[in-house]
Amino acid sequence: MPFCEADPWRLQYFEGVPCPPEVRIPTEDPDAYQWYPAHRGIYNKLAVAESQGLACAPHGVPPPAFPVFSKPIVNLRGMGVGSRLLPDREDYERHLTPGHLWMTLLEGEHVSTDLAVQAGRVMWLRHSLGTPAEGGTFDYWTIEAAARAPLEEHLGGWVAQQLATYTGMLNLESIGGRIIDAHLRFADQWPDLYGAGWLPAVVGLYEHGVWRYADRDRRIGYSVALFGPHGREYQHPSASLVEQVRRLPDVSSVQITFHADRPAAAHPMPPGGFRLAIVNCLDLEAGRAARAHLAAFFRV
Repeated sequence: MPFCEADPWRLQYFEGVPCPPEVRIPTEDPDAYQWYPAHRGIYNKLAVAESQGLACAPHGVPPPAFPVFSKPIVNLRGMGVGSRLLPDREDYERHLTPGHLWMTLLEGEHVSTDLAVQAGRVMWLRHSLGTPAEGGTFDYWTIEAAARAPLEEHLGGWVAQQLATYTGMLNLESIGGRIIDAHLRFADQWPDLYGAGWLPAVVGLYEHGVWRYADRDRRIGYSVALFGPHGREYQHPSASLVEQVRRLPDVSSVQITFHADRPAAAHPMPPGGFRLAIVNCLDLEAGRAARAHLAAFFRV
């Protein structure tokens, strides 16, 4: 199982998927950064913004107008760590941070797109729409079945320009049709919702450099998140409770998304909450019902 996954709650998706031992498939940014040095420049968020003509600069270069959005120039930990809205110059001066950037405050839908790339050409992609909650958290993601033509045109052109020699999986996050984050990997939160045969196709892309996946009968899916308040220590529910929730109608999988043997403060989390669980499902109300079962256990 050479899918290189650091989170034990996501190993469930890759167990049993045949993969030659010499083939390494990253699901974590630090691995991808090391394994693809020729393409690691896409982890520079300042360069990503500049490549699309967005107003941006490192902290220390004052923005000409406000509000702006601020974040680390490179963040391999994810989860929106260190990001914030800067509404005015006073707030900007208060939060000046070495290694951070400011950029145009984008508006519109927050979309995560997984792409299969073969020598700089997009061979497959699928979009997931985030429904935001408070403090950088998400209530749920909708794994869409339909295309998004204008966004796909922009992403395809950017990939051809920035990753002309790259072959592998790619994840691009966008707001309002402009890329805010790029990752040399796919989103490992919901691979079970892409359909039977998708993970073997990923193996084939890394093993042979060719993408082969028919992608018939797409269904809309949902990835529903459960967050709790910061400042608490949490325990895992029993395996029997997790299995009980997983067996609810239209539930595809359940993830308990933290390490039971680590303090809460050791987990990178957005300011709005501590992520406890994720329910992947084929019906949103079924996912919400499953989340409610878990919320009762966590008392949130």
